[in-house]
Amino acid sequence: MNTPLRRLSTVVIVMFVALLGAVTWVQFVNADSLNSDSRNARALYREFDNARGPIVVAGDAVAESTKSKDAFGYQRKYADGELYSAVTGFFSIANGRSELEQAENSQLTGRSDQLFFSRVRDLVTGRKPEGAAVETSILPAAQKAAFDGLGKQQGAVVAIEPATGRILALVSTPGFDPNDLAVHSTTKANDAYQELVKADGNPLRSNATREVYPPGSTFKLITAAAALESGRFDVDSKLPAPVKLTLPQSTATIGNFGGGGCGADPITLAEALRVSCNTAFAWLGMQLGADALREQAERFGFDDTSLTIPMGTATSRFPADMNEPQTAQAAIGQFDVAATPLQMAMVSAAIANGGKLMSPHVVDRIRAADLSVVQTTSPHLQSTAVSPGTAAKLNEMMIGVVKGGSGTSAQISGVQVAGKTGTAQNAVGQAPHAWFTAFAPADDPQVAVAVLVEHGGSAGSEATGGRVAAPIARAVIEAVLGS
Repeated sequence: MNTPLRRLSTVVIVMFVALLGAVTWVQFVNADSLNSDSRNARALYREFDNARGPIVVAGDAVAESTKSKDAFGYQRKYADGELYSAVTGFFSIANGRSELEQAENSQLTGRSDQLFFSRVRDLVTGRKPEGAAVETSILPAAQKAAFDGLGKQQGAVVAIEPATGRILALVSTPGFDPNDLAVHSTTKANDAYQELVKADGNPLRSNATREVYPPGSTFKLITAAAALESGRFDVDSKLPAPVKLTLPQSTATIGNFGGGGCGADPITLAEALRVSCNTAFAWLGMQLGADALREQAERFGFDDTSLTIPMGTATSRFPADMNEPQTAQAAIGQFDVAATPLQMAMVSAAIANGGKLMSPHVVDRIRAADLSVVQTTSPHLQSTAVSPGTAAKLNEMMIGVVKGGSGTSAQISGVQVAGKTGTAQNAVGQAPHAWFTAFAPADDPQVAVAVLVEHGGSAGSEATGGRVAAPIARAVIEAVLGS
């Protein structure tokens, strides 16, 4: 073969290899990203042509696909859309997916590896493919009580079954109606999305799981836990409780709510929690030190960047590299401490469960279209937050908060409730956030709950956790115990 022919054959071989490589890249390596590209009309038609599986609450579908009369095979419909929006999220032709619609997309579309044999069966029988059903742990009565309790106020409620981690209620207000985003008109879907993006309170972003807030005095549960776990303090240990605590290395002071005292000086640890004494807990935080507080917070789930339920969650944070004044503020849930309502429900759930923190989850099981169960969520120990002895002491201290302290609005006749209030300062000039976290019955906990009402809700600057958030928690607890 002469030199020109050899060169030509080399070029042809190189071009063939390049073509083969490009085809392999497009059809194999890059296939998933091309299929998920919102500009890929063929992928859109294919996704809407099959019946997407339902999202189920207590046996009823709160999100399901029904036959459509347009070019798309199915239309996504949401029952009580605003009530369950923090759970279901949305599925939109123009704006993608969120929450469970996103987290369990492979199951809902039927493309999960767990559904391989179902797909083979459909191929053999000629049956049209269907997605799997996602059965949630949500309890309708608890969800409704939380939603009604918040009303027009901006905030969130999370309720957890302490022994299993099952999430019984997950509410964020303001919510939104996913039906507005599920329309098959891209123009209408985009317009609805933009309206929600611009709306007050960012309805598309769950306050329950994806936003963090200063937890205020609810964090005193963690400070108390660190004190008890250290072995240096007990429930009867005496703590200084001045009207104002002067912070070292600073001219700043920490005062108590309303500017008064705590009823006694010194004060026992149990009494300090009952009346939510800032100066006592700020002093206690400095005695324990930032490292001990951080370690205790992390055992309750703070700084865990991997937490999913299976939806993604914001990371609750305990600050690093603090000096003594900052440590004092962090010990009462201020400075740069930040927590989701989910996180504070986890704190109460761990105390209620004898110190064992179970991984929270909102999906009980996945069921294929033929009703066979392909996945079940089993209870999983996330961490041991405190010893059983410390948990028992915290339980008794929290009972005191509700029985005759700052949380009396959470009292339920015939049921012993253990709780902790929080009134958290935030942006300058803004009313404080109102918090309450609790569990009940205290002697046999069935539910742990956290309530956040942003900027005091309808009470504004007059709000306290006991006045605004505790009654909502009481209603959720009653709904769970009465179901």
